[in-house]
Amino acid sequence: MRIVTFYSHLNGLEFLKVHQRAPWTEIRNVITSLNAKACRTKVSEEIRTSGKLLYSPIDMNTAMKRAFAKHGWSQRRTAYWVTSDAKLIRKTLHMPPHQQKAEIEAAGLEPIYSYNQTDFVKNRVAVEVQFGKYSFVAYDLFVKHLAFYVGDVIDVGVEILPMKELQAEMSSGVSYYEGELYNHIREGRGVPAVPLILIGVAP
Repeated sequence: MRIVTFYSHLNGLEFLKVHQRAPWTEIRNVITSLNAKACRTKVSEEIRTSGKLLYSPIDMNTAMKRAFAKHGWSQRRTAYWVTSDAKLIRKTLHMPPHQQKAEIEAAGLEPIYSYNQTDFVKNRVAVEVQFGKYSFVAYDLFVKHLAFYVGDVIDVGVEILPMKELQAEMSSGVSYYEGELYNHIREGRGVPAVPLILIGVAP
């Protein structure tokens, strides 16, 4: 698999090149080490492509997971407590989880446990591999990466997406780099408030 292009948001790439060169090198090596052709295993059942052999998101995700694991990257959760009171959420947003819970209980409300989980984290860098539906990318960028950044778990979030040329050989509804780059830039230069790198890949 090859890296076709990438986009740096809020100097995400520049930060890695200066402060965390090793993770950036590993991310590139993982991607380029994958055999995309070996993941072309899904027989389409859709009307427009019935019987055609497509790239399997499951197989590509599995290959990515194995490759990142070899370099010591692993899943990570960041936990927090939520409630129905907006003012209380603003007050507790940046507190440690145990303190959030105590503050909510002290206000006489029921704390609700919640968490975000990201695919791969190492050396304060989070990587999400997104070969799924287009709605998942916004969740990755505006919820997952942001939550880990606000929680001081990461300094940079990385989103790996298929280029249109790869997405065209997958099931319908899968997000693709060019479209998500447009959506991202449309939000404005400072949104979301977390340094990011979007990577577009193809066979």
